[in-house]
Amino acid sequence: MASGKKRNLLGLSLPPTVKEDAGDPMIFNVPEVSLEEKLMKMALSEPQKQRMHEWMTTKESIGALNADNVEIIEQLGQGNGGVVSKLRHIPTNVIMAAKMVHLEVKPTIRNKILQELEILHKCNSPYIVGFYGAFTVNNDISICMEYMDGLSLDIIVQRSGRIHENITGRISASVVKGLSYLKDEHKILHRDVKPSNMLVNSRGEVKLCDFGVSGMLINSLANSFVGTRSYMSPERLNGSEYSVQSDVWSFGISLVEISIGRYPIPAPSKEEFIRIFNVPENQIILPDGFSWPKENPSTPITSPGELAIFELLEYISKEDPPFLPLGIYSPDLVQYTTKCLKKNALERPNLKQLKNEPFYLKYENVEDNFEVVEWIQRILNTSNH
Repeated sequence: MASGKKRNLLGLSLPPTVKEDAGDPMIFNVPEVSLEEKLMKMALSEPQKQRMHEWMTTKESIGALNADNVEIIEQLGQGNGGVVSKLRHIPTNVIMAAKMVHLEVKPTIRNKILQELEILHKCNSPYIVGFYGAFTVNNDISICMEYMDGLSLDIIVQRSGRIHENITGRISASVVKGLSYLKDEHKILHRDVKPSNMLVNSRGEVKLCDFGVSGMLINSLANSFVGTRSYMSPERLNGSEYSVQSDVWSFGISLVEISIGRYPIPAPSKEEFIRIFNVPENQIILPDGFSWPKENPSTPITSPGELAIFELLEYISKEDPPFLPLGIYSPDLVQYTTKCLKKNALERPNLKQLKNEPFYLKYENVEDNFEVVEWIQRILNTSNH
């Protein structure tokens, strides 16, 4: 295996080392439901049902995972306290992705974290990255997931620039369906919605990963991972109770980011929008209720890491939220993102309300994803050259 640091092609966020005082585990009480009942309740298309059955059959053939029945093919990325690798399950030849996290905890605490991760076995949805299992070796835990042969949205934006609205629409519909599945079926809030946790495969499917099922890992991320704080809602930064509207804020920030091609805080000025889209000034129309931010004389911010954390938190808490201008984007998308980014959580829609928005309804049929397949294939072909 080649040495050296590689890009995290899967976009899996890597939590730092987990301390014993990271927090109490979250308790889940999820009743057993057959796969057929789950599929019927999700009202999936026939192709989706078929792929879900294929996935479950493959998963059952794998059984329990351990360090002796998998081998590393290549390292996909590394970050604070962990490594993401592409693995092969030796008995079945199934390819998977594994995130290894180092745990400086006693065996009893490590076992509690493994118990928390068991809920992932129950999360079976076309909009959620599948879970094969987890195992420990000494102080390391490996979380083995479905291998997505595409890229994460943050890497796509870095490589190819902003994403066109018709693709963004299909991405957004899949993300809302995934968030709704987690909340409605398992009472889980994602807690870490961002482009790096939205993965695409060559079938044009968009799936969520790294959602909050382990209280210890969640607290570790929230306390020390800047990338996560960058997408936090104002109320979460101020210490208020977390709600589904907090996920909606993070979703809105993510939509604006992939639409303009950069992390949207500070919000782009009118001059920057003109440069981004190379259009005349009269084509950039300010939505009602917004004013243009002043032109930043310095180089525009392109990622959360370029802004000091105290500056970032102050901006999110005190300044107007980012927005998309009319004239470049459809009124439906502008309205959709504007509602997601209401500073007051009580004014922000929940997931059911988002599903009634015209922008969502336009792209609700995510099976009609031929454009997404063509789009991701072009990006993958470009990446391989």
